[in-house]
Amino acid sequence: MKAQSKIFTFALAGLTLCLSGMSVAAAASEGLDPTIVDRVPLITEVIERGPQQVVSYAHVLSGATPAVVSVHTARVVQVVRGGVDPRQEFFNRFFGVPSPQPREGEGPVVEERVRPEGIGSGVVISPDGYILTNNHVITNRSDGVADEILVRLNDDREFTARVVGRDRRTDIAVLKIEAEGLPYLPIADSNNIEVGDVVFAIGNPMGVGMTVTKGIVSATGRGGLGILGDDSFENFIQTDASINMGNSGGALIDATGRLIGINTAILSRTGGNIGIGFAIPSTLAHSIFVNLVSTGTVRRGFMGVTIADLTDVVAEAMGIANTRGVILQEVEEGLPAAKGGLQRGDVVVEFNARRVRNANEFRMAVAQMMPGSEVPVRIYRNGESMTLTVILGDRDEVRMVQSDVPFVEGVLLSTLTDELRERFRISESANVQGAIVTQIDPRSPFARTLRVGMVIVEINDQPVNSPSEAARLLRRGANKLYVFDRGRFGFLGLRSA
Repeated sequence: MKAQSKIFTFALAGLTLCLSGMSVAAAASEGLDPTIVDRVPLITEVIERGPQQVVSYAHVLSGATPAVVSVHTARVVQVVRGGVDPRQEFFNRFFGVPSPQPREGEGPVVEERVRPEGIGSGVVISPDGYILTNNHVITNRSDGVADEILVRLNDDREFTARVVGRDRRTDIAVLKIEAEGLPYLPIADSNNIEVGDVVFAIGNPMGVGMTVTKGIVSATGRGGLGILGDDSFENFIQTDASINMGNSGGALIDATGRLIGINTAILSRTGGNIGIGFAIPSTLAHSIFVNLVSTGTVRRGFMGVTIADLTDVVAEAMGIANTRGVILQEVEEGLPAAKGGLQRGDVVVEFNARRVRNANEFRMAVAQMMPGSEVPVRIYRNGESMTLTVILGDRDEVRMVQSDVPFVEGVLLSTLTDELRERFRISESANVQGAIVTQIDPRSPFARTLRVGMVIVEINDQPVNSPSEAARLLRRGANKLYVFDRGRFGFLGLRSA
């Protein structure tokens, strides 16, 4: 967390963490390493659990803390030295006072100076200098990369870091320093952790120096908190191990010293720690890391469905004993889910051989898979269990195809995705289906009739299933539209030329 530029907390009273721009970005394509996954593996071995009493964890922490580093960012500013003071020059011009002419050789000199901007933490995950941290740690006030990034190791050595890539939607960034033989943390599969597991948060809070705090895993799969903003992927580990400003990007480790999370944010009314901290799971961080290092970007799987949590009432009505799972509210024609045989009303209980507990978990699981992956999906349909195979599409490519379809003059429609539902605060309980208005030219003759965020549900009593279908259903002359706007359904008329 940046100690000097931003406080990365959000409060129960409605204050939210200020992060913007959640698109994927890779800083450079040079130096890509497709073999990185073999050299920085994800360890799937489960640690032993038992009632054994441990008096001290010093032996674990002595090996882990050297792999956690301090990350200092700075910006370069131009300073004018000599000549006429710019403020005095403005004063003189404003009042018509002539400015003194500098003597020969005494003109102003422009110098560049480095000003500290923030302090955070990072985790070395390979002996040759790859470092995981938070995107917000290395981001400047304009949402770009900081001008300078300095990494300070536990032994006080300092290195200038290069940004390999960053992903705003998960708040993960990858840095690289030119060093060899560094202490590093092995990465454990965070899917194996359980509530109650002992964990340690390691980082540089408040810039005081490397600090370790102890706690437990308080919860897993925390999402929908709005910490990272719209169009993001939240699936946090919650812990009561103290996390404070400057801890962002630091390590959350298990009792054996393996990395299970990247510390990211806290819930607080005051800005201080109250025992509710959040870390990005190591499994998610590892997948983002591999993508950025090997390909220079992040590719995410896509199915083309609208989903909701399975409630106990719906489960009972469908004859399903277990209420864990998600129900498919909409399956887009021509997209991967439909091609794989999934239908509206199907209940997904397993994805890629893992249990699906809720909609957020399912959304994260799909996004973490590579496009082109063949994934088994176990569903319930009409009281029967069956397993279908879906070949995932590319999330960003499909969204580009599905988004911004011309409707009428100056108006564009998009598929109503989960991200757009979140952005325009369309509750799942409203059961809204259709195409959503995403852009309106102020000069459009329809600017007073339609509104950005309005969902077109029906046109001339025909249901709208996609933006292209909305354009097809529109006829010349008078049209009757059934829309969802600002929490209410209603009719409006639209005359098309």
